[in-house]
Amino acid sequence: MATHIEMPKLSDTMTEGTVVRWLKNVGDQVEIGDEIAEIETDKATMAMEAFDEGTLSEILIEEGGKAAIGATLAILRDEGEGAPESAATPTAAEAPTEAPALIPETGPETLANLKPVAIEVPVPEPAPEPTPEPVPGPAPAIQLPPSGRIKASPLARKLAEANGIDLATLKGSGPGGRIVKKDVEAAMSGAGSAAVLPTAAMPQAPAAPTNPALSLSGGDQRVELSSLRRIIAERLLASKTTIPHFYLHTEADAAPLIEIRRQINLQAEATHGNKYTVNDLVLKAVIGALQAVPGVNATFGGDHILQFGEIGVAIAVAVDDGLVTPVVRNAAAKSLLQISREVKDLATRAREGKLLPNEFDGGTITVSNLGAYGIESFDAIINPPQAAIISVGSIVEKPVVVDGEIVPGRRLDLGLSCDHRVVDGAVGAEFLAQIKKLIEKPALMLV
Repeated sequence: MATHIEMPKLSDTMTEGTVVRWLKNVGDQVEIGDEIAEIETDKATMAMEAFDEGTLSEILIEEGGKAAIGATLAILRDEGEGAPESAATPTAAEAPTEAPALIPETGPETLANLKPVAIEVPVPEPAPEPTPEPVPGPAPAIQLPPSGRIKASPLARKLAEANGIDLATLKGSGPGGRIVKKDVEAAMSGAGSAAVLPTAAMPQAPAAPTNPALSLSGGDQRVELSSLRRIIAERLLASKTTIPHFYLHTEADAAPLIEIRRQINLQAEATHGNKYTVNDLVLKAVIGALQAVPGVNATFGGDHILQFGEIGVAIAVAVDDGLVTPVVRNAAAKSLLQISREVKDLATRAREGKLLPNEFDGGTITVSNLGAYGIESFDAIINPPQAAIISVGSIVEKPVVVDGEIVPGRRLDLGLSCDHRVVDGAVGAEFLAQIKKLIEKPALMLV
């Protein structure tokens, strides 16, 4: 019995998937739980397991091919069961049409008993009569009838419509200036008696803008969108065009944060060995600020605002083909050590394409840190349906004024992009001030 292996729904936003690689070949035996293919979804690339056993008989979607959810990717058959013959019996739509038998296969003794049978034979529609074509002469001036209707034969109208030709731009060579088939054909070939109207007699369409990306040359290369890249484009376009963003920035003194990181890393080396990053401490500060200003931990619901009961921090991780945002769920209940270890694990598996679909769920705010790339300040695009995203720059040494004196300092730029339907300016400013406070007094995060 044949079993169809279908494209599974591997994420809540997935509509189609791409077969990256088949892990089994035609003829291989497949057991329940075997990994048979790698599937790229809109969020990650992950292995697809078999839910049935049998011999892999046919692969219908080759590597690199896309398929909608539920589409058949391959076929399993029971051991010893052959694949269907390629020369299968044609379907009704494919079967050759034969003339019906007017006389049944019977002996001559029954012919006398046959009665005449009326058979309906479809009568083909008469072909349109060809329009007489006069000897070409000087083309008369175009004159539309008083009604404004263009005189043209039905066949000429049909041909012009099929080829996108405006009849108003043609001169007819038929009786009374009527446009006939050959006039349209001449316009299609750009020659003949079907002259185009003068420029002044027809409206001019604006010139189409030139898209340099469509003019490939030399070292240009066309790169097809992956499922991940396409969904990033769709979601961010929707975010930027449908969510009213506003942006806030503040600069925090990062020296206390760097010092406490140095101290806890010295202690960590002697105990569990985990190395804390600046980003770990920033995440802890964001979680504490959300607890102090819960109005930011929300989403817009059309006719209401939904304020989340838990905090899920989505971490922006750069991968080969874009950006993914795995989530540290129930973050307020986790220690700094738990957060640090979980972020490292999520980031590693994100770059390896080994994240599970449910690890992208539950985010209520996103943190994007480009400090490692030397970016001092930037504005991020909100990750819907969240209402805010934090942008973290690099720590920069610069002169600062302390007690009226210029001294060297280490500064960290923090940006906040807010959905103005959910977060007002004052609320966003209070939230950002809370993050700054915890960064400048990091001991408060550890109590």
